[in-house]
Amino acid sequence: MRKFLISFLFVFVMLAPVFGGDLEITGYVRNYTGVLLHGDYDFSIVQNTLNLNFELKSDKAALKVNPYVYQYYDRGLEFNLREAYLDLYFNSMDIRIGKQQIIWGKADGVFITDVISPKDLSEFLLRDFDEIRMGITAAKLDYYLGDSTVELVWVPVFTPDKFPPEGSIWKPRMDLPPNAKFDLSRMDMEFNLKNSEYFGKISTLTGPIDFEIMAGYTWDSRPVPFLEREIDPLTHLPVSITIIPQYDRLTLFGGSFSTTVKGVVLRGEAAYYIGKYFRTTDPTVAEGVIEKNYMHYLIGADTSLLGARVSFQFVQRWIFDYQPTLVDPERHNMMTVLITNKYLNDTLTVEFFSYIGLTDGDALIRPKITYSFADGFDIQIGVNIFTGSKGMFGQFHDNDMVYTKIRYSF
Repeated sequence: MRKFLISFLFVFVMLAPVFGGDLEITGYVRNYTGVLLHGDYDFSIVQNTLNLNFELKSDKAALKVNPYVYQYYDRGLEFNLREAYLDLYFNSMDIRIGKQQIIWGKADGVFITDVISPKDLSEFLLRDFDEIRMGITAAKLDYYLGDSTVELVWVPVFTPDKFPPEGSIWKPRMDLPPNAKFDLSRMDMEFNLKNSEYFGKISTLTGPIDFEIMAGYTWDSRPVPFLEREIDPLTHLPVSITIIPQYDRLTLFGGSFSTTVKGVVLRGEAAYYIGKYFRTTDPTVAEGVIEKNYMHYLIGADTSLLGARVSFQFVQRWIFDYQPTLVDPERHNMMTVLITNKYLNDTLTVEFFSYIGLTDGDALIRPKITYSFADGFDIQIGVNIFTGSKGMFGQFHDNDMVYTKIRYSF
């Protein structure tokens, strides 16, 4: 990867005369240190980051490359490209080709129609969202029709979500039978056109209301745990269970809207998924999963209160044609709260953000303070608090942490 990045950047610089513009270089360096608040107060993370943006622009085209380097105290260096794409501009459309982040929808901290870019969940949901979203190799076309835009995306190479490695404190809990073993032979995705992903969106800015309508033919970014059981003919009980994870096709339709009513911004977003597999405890289901359709949606409101921005979201996932043997509940409810304000001539930002699991009684509470103490320099101090004993957040109740981020942007 290091040799590839050096070669890519060399080609990038050589293309500068073709674009006829100046090479613009921006980026930041950052130290990110976190300490656990339980047990022996170990470091949860010590990470140094170098993030660079190289951009060339002209009237008809633009080129961007965004390499980054993570240095960890316990596992060395990680080199990668977040984005590397070419923009082509025409009278009524733009085309972007290459590795890119594609952001859809209007949700804060929740992915509903924002499903094209895979997610780096190796540190759960604690990274900044521009770092959680991974770049994906794609071709994107934006066609402009007055106040409307038609966006088409072709993803020739499927990229799944990235999960924490074995031994990580962010590895999710898995309730597995004691005699279960894994067969990973179906995890590899063959590179051919039939495995491509396709997305389309129409967005309109009408003044009183903005809305988007989207559809996608994609892959489930999380592997489905299909089971293979060996049954004892006498007791009819499983002698051994093999878990065979594999990625499965999904079709989805959805959209989002936002409007302002008496100074309050009202938002909504929804996606209807067809063909999702859910785990079941029914022993008569040979593969251990059942195919269902489900809806994921939110309603939210943003307003200003005593100078602070205040935002609330109610989020629900609803499985249709529900069966009581499914491991997941029929409806999973969550809400988010965001309160942020600026002080000292906008140099001090105070933010409170929380995910609240209404179904599982858990939460992730994330207050933080950011102070810009000099030109380009800022320091951030925050706390991540996990409450509850089960659910998405409660499973990490031992991972409460305090952290600092010191950053210089140029």
